Formats: sequence, structure tokens, C-alpha cells
Amino acid sequence: MKSLKMLAVAASVVAMASSSAMATPSTQIWIPSTDAKDFKNVHIDIDNYARFSSKADAGTNMYNVGVSAGVLPLENLKLEVGVDFLKQDIKASDDHPFYFNAKLATPEGAFGIKELPAFAVGGFNLGTVSATQQNIAYALVAKTLPVVGRLSVGGYNGSEKTLGKNTNNGLLASLDRNMPEISDKLWLAVDYMSGKNANGEVSFGGSWTFSKQISLIVGAVFFNPLQNTLYGGKPTLTTQIDISLP
Repeated sequence: MKSLKMLAVAASVVAMASSSAMATPSTQIWIPSTDAKDFKNVHIDIDNYARFSSKADAGTNMYNVGVSAGVLPLENLKLEVGVDFLKQDIKASDDHPFYFNAKLATPEGAFGIKELPAFAVGGFNLGTVSATQQNIAYALVAKTLPVVGRLSVGGYNGSEKTLGKNTNNGLLASLDRNMPEISDKLWLAVDYMSGKNANGEVSFGGSWTFSKQISLIVGAVFFNPLQNTLYGGKPTLTTQIDISLP
């Protein structure tokens, strides 16, 4: 029922996409990727993060619907913008559930330079009030290596007021790979975000493409696995439905 309600919200946002298309940036499992949507490519993402534990200190479940679109008509430079509707059973943030995102990216081999890696800069968790303004800016570089897959590395910096002084920045890293040895529809990934804040994590999972318009990611997110305190709460199972329009 919650997913149906959020899908209705997403549909209303899509109706305004021509003038104000905004959304969660294209991601791996948790962190942003260097991918960016092509011009006029619109996506709806329906994401669920359910805790493996029901204990009081486990943290809240999270439900998100995002709408994103490519808005730059260039082959070698892409701009993706989006808006998310996020609910997580925390009144201070649920009263203001909209978050904005943007990403400027170049694909691998851009501008006719075959060995050029992919680059991306952007921002996410751009809230509308002080309590939700994590305002995370990031930069990433990625290169696909033979056999191994695509390796991405970068860093991020967010609001000290929201994420904490000296805990508001860190490393981003991921490895993802299509798996044609098994099926052209299968993709696997692992990613990492350092930092003693609610976003620090390591996650892994995979995606199955059902059609040109629909794919599903299933994965697990382990928050701050290298710290004594799990700042983001207990691990979650995540399902992420990606719908491409039209």
C-alpha cells in the first residue's frame, strides 16, 4: 500500500518533469555512480530499505520514490537532475520529505579519447529545511578494467551542522560488473562510503533487467561496518525498482 501511495506521488512529479525534473542520482547499491541519464530519459525509482533487526536500536525502515531525468542534449557531457520523496518514520524529516539531487558527468572514452575514464560531480540529500540538509557534494572517477569490471573512487563532503563536525566527509568507492558469463541481464556491485555518520556503509547486491523499461536491484547495506558504533543503524535489505519512461 505504501508503494502504491508513493507511486502516485511519483506520477504527479513526472507530470511536471518538463519544467522541474529532479531526482536521486544514478547509484550503485548505495553510493552515486558516474552514470548519468541521457537527454529526455526519465526514470522512476521505488526503493525500500528494511532492517534485518526489529530491536529498538536497529534504526528505522526507509521508503523512497525518486524521479530523475537527463536534461542536457550532449553526447559527451550529461546532466541529470531529480527529486526524492523519502519517508523514514522520523518526524523532523518526514514533515519535509522532499530531497533534490543533480549530477554532471562524462562517460568513459568521451570526446574521442578512448582511454579517458568517466568523471562525475554532483550533490544529493539536498533537503528543504535545516534538519534535512545534509547537502552532500561529491566527485567520482571510474574506469572499466578487463575481466575485473568497473572501479570507481572519489570523495564527498556534507553539512557539518547535519552530519557532524569532522564526520561530514569521506571516501566513496565501488566495483560493479555486468555478468554476461551468466546472463546479459545480470549486474553485480559492491560499494563503500566511509564516515562516522548515518551514511557510512558497505553494501553489495545485484540487478536483474526484466525489460528495457524495468529492472530490479536486491542487496544488503551494512552501516559503518568498521566502526564500534553503527551510526546508521542495523543492516538493511534493500529492493530498488527502476522504471524507465516511456
